[in-house]
Amino acid sequence: MRIKDKIDFQPKLFALMNNYSRERFVGDLLAGIIVGIVALPLAIAFGIASGVSPEKGLITAFIGGFIVSFLGGSNVQIGGPTGAFIVIVYGIIQNFGLQGLAIATVMAGVMLVVMGALRLGTIIRFIPYPIVVGFTSGIALTIFTTQMKDLFGLNVGEMPADFISKWIVYFDNFHTLHLYPLLVGLLSIVIIVYTPRVSKKIPGSLVAIIVMTLVVYLMRTFLDIQSVQTIGDLFTIKASLPGPEPITFNMETINRLLPSAFTIAMLGAIESLLSATVADGVTGDRHHSNTELIAQGAANIVAPIFGGIPVTGAIARTMTNINNGGRTPVAGLVHAVVLLLILLFLGPLTRHIPMSCLAGVLIVVSYNMSEWRTFRSLLKNPRSDVSVLLVTFFLTVIFDLTIAIEIGLLIAMFLFMRRVMETTSVSVTRDFIDLSVESEASHEDEKLVIPEGVEVYEIDGPFFFGIANKFDGVMQSLGDKPRVRIIRMRKVPFMDSTGLHNLESLLRLSQAEGIHLILSGVNLKVRGVLTKAGFDGKIGEENICSNINEALEKASGRV
Repeated sequence: MRIKDKIDFQPKLFALMNNYSRERFVGDLLAGIIVGIVALPLAIAFGIASGVSPEKGLITAFIGGFIVSFLGGSNVQIGGPTGAFIVIVYGIIQNFGLQGLAIATVMAGVMLVVMGALRLGTIIRFIPYPIVVGFTSGIALTIFTTQMKDLFGLNVGEMPADFISKWIVYFDNFHTLHLYPLLVGLLSIVIIVYTPRVSKKIPGSLVAIIVMTLVVYLMRTFLDIQSVQTIGDLFTIKASLPGPEPITFNMETINRLLPSAFTIAMLGAIESLLSATVADGVTGDRHHSNTELIAQGAANIVAPIFGGIPVTGAIARTMTNINNGGRTPVAGLVHAVVLLLILLFLGPLTRHIPMSCLAGVLIVVSYNMSEWRTFRSLLKNPRSDVSVLLVTFFLTVIFDLTIAIEIGLLIAMFLFMRRVMETTSVSVTRDFIDLSVESEASHEDEKLVIPEGVEVYEIDGPFFFGIANKFDGVMQSLGDKPRVRIIRMRKVPFMDSTGLHNLESLLRLSQAEGIHLILSGVNLKVRGVLTKAGFDGKIGEENICSNINEALEKASGRV
């Protein structure tokens, strides 16, 4: 078997190059330039908010964006740092430093590649919606919380990592508020909100940064107002191509960072595939989910080597790409090159950007991420969905994203199993079977009489570990023992090892009590499970019947 038959890896860029035209290139070029400009303030803001220097955000957007477009399974996906990672990245840096972040990101990249190689892309898209909304809204609130210090210009030293402690520090130090940073931040928010009413082509965040940087520069130069901190007051910008940085792996660090790496991988997979799916709905295209995961994995393996942070698909930048005419991965490549050129030639100018302006940018990002209308509407859903939503939200806010995703998924799985169990039934029939609603019958008699001494048990639903106990309970509650038991499995779509174990136990118990066991209506998938486990040899091939008529005829010869 060839490798391409084993791994679903079909980069869109390579498939499109045969029919690529000059007209298409012009459209992609213009879209890529605009997306690169839009990505500039976001990359800087996400880098700083994550706890790294601003050029690390630009490096991530350049390297990650280039690899995602070069190898990805979507025509229009734009990759880079996103707000969703701010919380987890900041926490990792606080606990394990930049080296720990690099290790966790590479591990996450490997996980993403493995997910894509195992064709798990389609499965990841079915993660329950309340979980996605819960941790997205939780992340939004956390990002909003992290920006209060810069927005109000508070004189606070090193901030605590957890949500509640941050607000305690804010309230304790609110008397250190400075008016000018607050005005800069609020004006930045106003500019971002109202710019689309003037022009939807120009990103409001870029306009806010240009205007407020100029205003603050004039304030500091001519009015000697120094209370508004800028990027240059806190960071040194390196306007040069990044070199590779060594990453040292050891088992102790890997074990400690495994939960965080898993969170980065799951969050990256969910966000990138969600972004690609939204893009498909607009363009009418269809992305390759497994290829996209492999590309995201490759980006997260390479970016940390050059000091970058985690990479994923960015919905806002992807939609900007589409709205400005981008239709192939070339637009994403152009966007990456634009960011590199900005880093190399305009990097030193970023030192003048006020921190409170970036706080305004991130506050708008957090508002857009919050999905508060969706959150409110989900509160009207069934209690199980509401519980998953609220638990994921509060765990994200109060503790961290790693715990929130793990426990949220665990709760969702338990609730799913409970729902399956509630819709799966086990029934017993002794007198007759109504064939008017049967699809497996070989003739159209209205009723099929069950011989005396024969009992028919029907399992309606998947026969897995949750239902196996229910089946055991039905069997144990019966009084008189029949001479023949027919197990109807026509409505059993699949069976797991626990269900198989229960059947084997029932067979042994029946044989010990002199009761003959017959299976009826077993589909090919379940039949394959029985055959692979050797159950057909134990019960006898002749006792696995295709329909109930055949099973009852065989049972008649045993009573």
